Amino acid sequence: MRWQIGNVTIPNRTVLAPMAGVSDLPFRLLCKEQGAGLSVMEMISAKAVTFGNCKTAELARTLPSEAPVALQIFGHEPEVMAEAARRIEDWDFDILDINMGCPVPKIVNNQEGSALMKNPALIEKIVRACVRASSRPVTVKMRRGFDCNHINAVECAKAAEAGGASAIAVHGRTRTQMYSGEADRETIAEVVQAVRVPVIGNGDIKDGPSAKRMLDETGCTAVMVGRGAQGNPWVFAEINHYLETGEEPGRPSRREIVQMIERHAQLMLLYKGEEQGILEMRKHVAWYVQGFPGASKIRSKVNTVTTFSELEELLSKEFPYA
Repeated sequence: MRWQIGNVTIPNRTVLAPMAGVSDLPFRLLCKEQGAGLSVMEMISAKAVTFGNCKTAELARTLPSEAPVALQIFGHEPEVMAEAARRIEDWDFDILDINMGCPVPKIVNNQEGSALMKNPALIEKIVRACVRASSRPVTVKMRRGFDCNHINAVECAKAAEAGGASAIAVHGRTRTQMYSGEADRETIAEVVQAVRVPVIGNGDIKDGPSAKRMLDETGCTAVMVGRGAQGNPWVFAEINHYLETGEEPGRPSRREIVQMIERHAQLMLLYKGEEQGILEMRKHVAWYVQGFPGASKIRSKVNTVTTFSELEELLSKEFPYA
């Protein structure tokens, strides 16, 4: 099912979540190949953009083949957010997303990320400032609320819509829950009823049935997959297949997993170099082999791997598929 965020067409109902240190260019390319309808980059600091930080620009690197892709910024000052939006006008991306859901203490303590949900009036100001400064559709990602005593996703979503947001993603957990417990779909359903823009449901999406449950129980337009995609880019193909046919495809074989790990590592080398690429690849390998016999041994040994050839050797010894 195609749907729209402003003037951008999304080809299906799956979205890759922005995850710091995960949703980088190599991983987004793999998820796109597997059918992700939209990918959201790992967040970058609006203030760093205004300072012209080179590392920030590198984090936002995209390729035409991954479109549509959203660039996510975080901050708490409307004027700084607007200035950042203006400075990235010539960057290659399709949608500008504002982070209002990050639960990490250093972000929250700076009154950014999910801390913005404490101040719906400020949310409206930030969104309006970005909408005025950007030629792209502006979206927002938020949580159910800051804590169990402040479940205000509906109020915050209305504020974002009033500011001109073209879509809203809602994670069904509070900031204090972090990633524990079960995501609440009822609040997401309430947001769907409260606003007229598309709502993306986020939280506990790991396969076709969980995606359909989110869509059916909330009425949301699409689902956002975060941790369910870690070590599992196939999840997007599986969800799309299930939504189309009602059938659950078989899980990837050990051969397919090894081939994906190697392709992922090759992309890391291509865009980050061997030293940095293999270092960052270690956590991905641990996710790819999770649940298989001997996974703990592989997770331990992969932390000593420093080259692509060492990674290949480790997989052939500890994760054979022949």
